[in-house]
Amino acid sequence: MRRRIVDPVFLIFLALMVFSSLRRFSSPMEWLMHTILIIPGVIVGISFHEFAHGWVAYKLGDPTPKYQGRVTINPAAHVDPIGLAALMFAGWGWGVPVEINPNNFKKRRRDELLVSLAGVVMNLIVAIVFGFIMKLVLMVAGQGFMLGGFGEALWTILLYVVQINLVLMIFNLIPVPPLDGFSIISEIFNIKHTQLYYTIYNNGFFILMFLVLFNITGIILNPGVNFFMNLIWNYIIF
Repeated sequence: MRRRIVDPVFLIFLALMVFSSLRRFSSPMEWLMHTILIIPGVIVGISFHEFAHGWVAYKLGDPTPKYQGRVTINPAAHVDPIGLAALMFAGWGWGVPVEINPNNFKKRRRDELLVSLAGVVMNLIVAIVFGFIMKLVLMVAGQGFMLGGFGEALWTILLYVVQINLVLMIFNLIPVPPLDGFSIISEIFNIKHTQLYYTIYNNGFFILMFLVLFNITGIILNPGVNFFMNLIWNYIIF
């Protein structure tokens, strides 16, 4: 059974990141409005990401996610309160990880790769779908609708859904445990039974902390998110 566990030291590091990120807001009201507008995108992104892991694992022969109620888009099954707070405050976070039993797969290496890819692919699909929803709103209501209070808020929420799903997609592709990117690389290059795999796996938290602390994750995220956001903005929304 595979399960990711949050290191207590990580929570301390997260608290420091949250404290630092709060300084971005000039007032409590600004922070509150930002939080209200971003929550739907965070919940949608996490719920569909984890659902995809569970659904693909189930379809490939592992009943574990089904037994644990994870083959659903119900946020209650996927949203981790600490991970939700992390994503809202620090710009990155996590959901309740889907447990799988690779022994149930017919082709273990291939199927584990597909399960790992499922979450990031789903985030891209959700971003594209909400891009079309934004286009539909624009076509039906017109640009003037976005100038009003409700229209502006709705447009911002939809925009956040697209952006957050792209952030989740790119962030999870970083090849550092416990992110999906590490599992993807491990299966592609078949390094699970090597010393390199266990060295990286056992030090994943510290590697990830280093990347976040020195904003290397930002250097990775920004170009990727901007690339896909420009595609959706130019070829779907407008």
